[in-house]
Amino acid sequence: MARKLPVVLVVLVLLSLLCGCGGGLTAPFDQMKTTPITVYRLQNYEPPPQVGTGPQIPGLPPIQIPPELQRLTTLLPPNLVPPGLIPGTTTQPQVGAPRFHNFRIIGWMLVNDERQREEILDVFGKSKSFENPAAPFAYAEFGFSFGNTQPAPGQGPPMDVLVSLSNNQVVPFNMNWPYGAKTGLAQETSRRIVQIVQRAFGG
Repeated sequence: MARKLPVVLVVLVLLSLLCGCGGGLTAPFDQMKTTPITVYRLQNYEPPPQVGTGPQIPGLPPIQIPPELQRLTTLLPPNLVPPGLIPGTTTQPQVGAPRFHNFRIIGWMLVNDERQREEILDVFGKSKSFENPAAPFAYAEFGFSFGNTQPAPGQGPPMDVLVSLSNNQVVPFNMNWPYGAKTGLAQETSRRIVQIVQRAFGG
């Protein structure tokens, strides 16, 4: 019996290493095994509104409309004159376009594949995926939402993460980011996120 005890201990140690060596997921991602996950493709840059200069004829300078005539245009019914046609009016971005934390949504996909869900949680649920950012956050190309995007009464908002691959950084929302100031993406993390998005959108 004395000889078998070390063997049992070795087996127990090996089992514990197999179960814990990969490290469990960090909270709150460890509680998201069945949480809905939505992936968003975002328009990472939106030009500022352009001030119209009036109709243009090739080779000639823009037509200048007197201020008196511009004031008269305010009396016209809305949407009668196309935006930007008259100087002083602006071309606005699509106001009604759906947005994810102020970035226009180009496409979205609810993740139903179990292996893909596990991959997403493994990326965001491991501290090794993140490091100190090298640059300030600029624009987001992708977004990840953990939870119901239309929560029922009494449910809190989903936990969201904006992802910028242009400067390898994330911005979390509605959660206590478990990695503190480490919002930068490790090189391998960026590669994995690209693969996740490609599979989600069939790219």
